[in-house]
Amino acid sequence: MPFGTQTVADRFAIGAGGAASEMLHMESGRHDSSLEPVAICRNWRVYHRGMNSSQEPDLTTDPALTGILEELAALEPIFHRPERGTTCADFERMTCDNFWEVGASGRRYSRAFVLDELEKRFAAPREDVWETSGLNCRELAPDVYLLTYTLLQNGARKTRRATIWRRTAEGWKIVFHQGTVVEGE
Repeated sequence: MPFGTQTVADRFAIGAGGAASEMLHMESGRHDSSLEPVAICRNWRVYHRGMNSSQEPDLTTDPALTGILEELAALEPIFHRPERGTTCADFERMTCDNFWEVGASGRRYSRAFVLDELEKRFAAPREDVWETSGLNCRELAPDVYLLTYTLLQNGARKTRRATIWRRTAEGWKIVFHQGTVVEGE
């Protein structure tokens, strides 16, 4: 199916963190005329609009997933719990072979790169004070779950985190992780 002819919702929100979010509209001849496009990319226009509560998702965990939420909450924040391991072999056991992540910078990182960086981090330990809040769990597929939360590090750096977990015979494994810095909140 050619790009731009796919069946998609006419509009959907992309969280941008902080005070603004972006709205993408398909070039279908229908759009919010009160918004001026700030960028056009192929068949999509990007519009900026102030964040409001109706744009925030419903982050209520299904009560049937309470046990899963508790298990996964005990494993997060990933790579910040020395009791789960500090060596490359430990991190390999925690992650799926095809694991990757999007860092707070927006850069994509391969499993090999992340494992190498983690081994360097734990070779020179430093104090890492963190607090998680707003944990939410959703089932994506059988034995595959999305865990989202907010992480406050050292009382200053706030990020929104999303981790996709897979339950395997060997235990929980990380498929994907993303951290996005929250600014202006």
